[in-house]
Amino acid sequence: MMNRSIKKVAVLGSGIMGSRIACHFANIGVEVLLLDIVPRELSAEEQAKGLSLENPAVRNRIVNTSLQTAIKSNPSPVYTKSVVNKITTGNFDDNMKDIAGVDWVIEVVVENLDIKKKVYEQIEKFRKPGTLITSNTSGIPIHLLDEGRSEDFKAYFCGTHFFNPPRYLKLLEIIPTPNTKPDIVDFLMHYGDKFLGKTTVLCKDTPAFIANRVGVYSIMALLHLVEKMDLTVEEVDKFTGPALGRPKSATFRTTDVVGLDTMINVANGLYQNCADDKARELFKLPDYVQKLAENKWLGDKTGQGFYKKVKGADGKSEILALDLKTLEYKPSQKIKSATLEATKPIENLRDRMKVFSKGTDKAGEFFRVSFYGLFEYVSDRIPEISDELYRIDDAMRAGFGWELGPFEVWDALGVKETVAAMKEKGNEAAAWVHEMLDAGNESFYKVENGIKKYYDIPSKSYKPIPGTEAFIILDNIRPTKTIWKNSGTTLTDLGDGIINLEFHTKMNTIGGEVIQGINKAIDLAEKDYRGLVIGNDGANFSAGANVGMIFMMAVEQDWDELNMAVKMFQNTSMRLRYSSIPVVVAPHNLALGGGCEFSLHADHVQLSAETYMGLVEFGVGLIPGGGGTKEFALRASDEFKEDQIDQNVLKNRFLTIGMAKVSTSGEEAFELGYLQKGKYAISMNRNRLLADAKEKAIELAEAGYTKPVQRKDIRVLGKQGLGIVYAGANSMFAGNYISEHDKKISEKLGYVMCGGDLSQPTLVSEQYLLDLEREVFLSLAGERKSLERIQSIITKGKPLRN
Repeated sequence: MMNRSIKKVAVLGSGIMGSRIACHFANIGVEVLLLDIVPRELSAEEQAKGLSLENPAVRNRIVNTSLQTAIKSNPSPVYTKSVVNKITTGNFDDNMKDIAGVDWVIEVVVENLDIKKKVYEQIEKFRKPGTLITSNTSGIPIHLLDEGRSEDFKAYFCGTHFFNPPRYLKLLEIIPTPNTKPDIVDFLMHYGDKFLGKTTVLCKDTPAFIANRVGVYSIMALLHLVEKMDLTVEEVDKFTGPALGRPKSATFRTTDVVGLDTMINVANGLYQNCADDKARELFKLPDYVQKLAENKWLGDKTGQGFYKKVKGADGKSEILALDLKTLEYKPSQKIKSATLEATKPIENLRDRMKVFSKGTDKAGEFFRVSFYGLFEYVSDRIPEISDELYRIDDAMRAGFGWELGPFEVWDALGVKETVAAMKEKGNEAAAWVHEMLDAGNESFYKVENGIKKYYDIPSKSYKPIPGTEAFIILDNIRPTKTIWKNSGTTLTDLGDGIINLEFHTKMNTIGGEVIQGINKAIDLAEKDYRGLVIGNDGANFSAGANVGMIFMMAVEQDWDELNMAVKMFQNTSMRLRYSSIPVVVAPHNLALGGGCEFSLHADHVQLSAETYMGLVEFGVGLIPGGGGTKEFALRASDEFKEDQIDQNVLKNRFLTIGMAKVSTSGEEAFELGYLQKGKYAISMNRNRLLADAKEKAIELAEAGYTKPVQRKDIRVLGKQGLGIVYAGANSMFAGNYISEHDKKISEKLGYVMCGGDLSQPTLVSEQYLLDLEREVFLSLAGERKSLERIQSIITKGKPLRN
């Protein structure tokens, strides 16, 4: 890998994609210059102010408005508000000269070859030789873009296709031209993965590249299938959502969000440019889609598409679904299906796919018709769009949010049996699939010695997937490296003296089996290893304690049992901190309640950039009872300074718990006080998280890790602090901001954080605070209103404000 670093990038074009790509580079700490065109005429507002077209505010209006729109959008493209300070705005006329100082120029202007070529002429004038230049086009062949450019421009030019929104969608397609230097391609593949947190997929310069080619085929095939099988909008979305390991927005809802016009453009482009594609006719729009386009029912942007949101008679909003035959909207119908019911209890998606494929109702038939067509399509696309089958799976997972790519689903169903079943339905797998089976190779992937390999078609052998050697994938090592397990956790040996404990309960909630697993892991690590990582490959790190269990004990007034359970939880958090080996917790996505408390007690937190961390017990009428309240009192004490008002420090800590604040990114978890300076690091790429956590555990062990000593010097404010807590809770209650029960919880939370009603500030131990925390937790668990809140979360999944 050559020595090239990216300190500053220029993004040319500040539309929806440009502004968000700029934000994502700023997220990772890169300086960004964001440019767009100069307006041709004044806005009414500018005229009223008497400004001229020469005024700098007018000249940068387009770029500044776009950036502000992006920052205010939801979900946010930035990790924290301060990120925006890394972005400087300007315009093509005044600031193109400034690209001389950047390391990478990313062009994101409108999809028009002539306009792009004009922009490149400008770039050539100012760009210094050797600067990377890439285009985010999705519709124009990359090789057409560097025509007529200098040799140096061509050597450093490439397509880099980000998916929208660039912060959240993991796919980055890299499309070289015949002139792109190979080491530039290697650099972009590595930089995208390691620093931008992307799944980088090398693509050929074919229409729509990989993900959109297969993804739009899949949607268009569905749109035609709807007519053939007489399916409703609701049926399709029910059949193609989470049950299949696809996003909740499934098919039609996704189309509404993305915009029907966007999909039509890609489909039309594919129809025009893929004359030899035997599925070409599917890229033609069915009549009802044509009508939607004519009516300008393009989805969310026009207020209606396949769905429409209306206010009902009672003032509540209601979702209507389009009847595809009459093109009238009607109330959304609940869909019932025996096959779907049968898949519900099955956690493992591969096993669920088998049940789907055997279904005898509409859902089963739909599954077979759509997947057999998809299998035929993707097998036919090799080697046209990719020489390697794993790139197609990578692109579909990272770009369309499929949990399993097409070849992975095919493997799950059994390649051989499926090829025969496809034939019966009139679908034919590509010749290379038959050759693979004839040679005795039964699957597209296999795992050998913990390494996942793919079937390489030219060599007719299995090869390791390049780039994955830097990842630790638990699915691959679990079969051979498991050293202990119970019903909710598995302990695996990661090598180099480090072990990993993973949770696999529902939503990775924490109950007795997880507590037992953590204690067993620490016992074993202290005896035979040198460090422990707690991390998993689930959808979420942990949604917190198993509230159902707390509810049962409280309802049955099993107070001794509940007291023991809470004590065990607290002791486990304390063991994470006070064991003789380093413990690294590796959260991603949701890390709530107990999942957050374990992170608070780790020696180091190695977290995914997308981690949503918080102490949320307040919402179920409780306070953090696994050491979280104690820990926030301890951290407040460490922040007290001689010359400032301690109550303000305490108030900030108190409000974080009292308002159940959840971070919207890993970086924000630090700002909210869940992470401590020097004791956390962020992994941009979720796939690298466990490997990074293991590295950190090794580093702590090699630095001569010693067991810390429990704290007895925590300064609590007693009555001095309570006064401010009670006054705050009373004024919030008086202003109708909180209910009477919220007021009670606030006062009890304050009581623990102030160390009880001591007559003056006092130094106390961690154990003293843990006992208070547990006592208050139990007293709240006995309150009827807290139980109502817990019940609402369990039965409706909604917080209750009572």
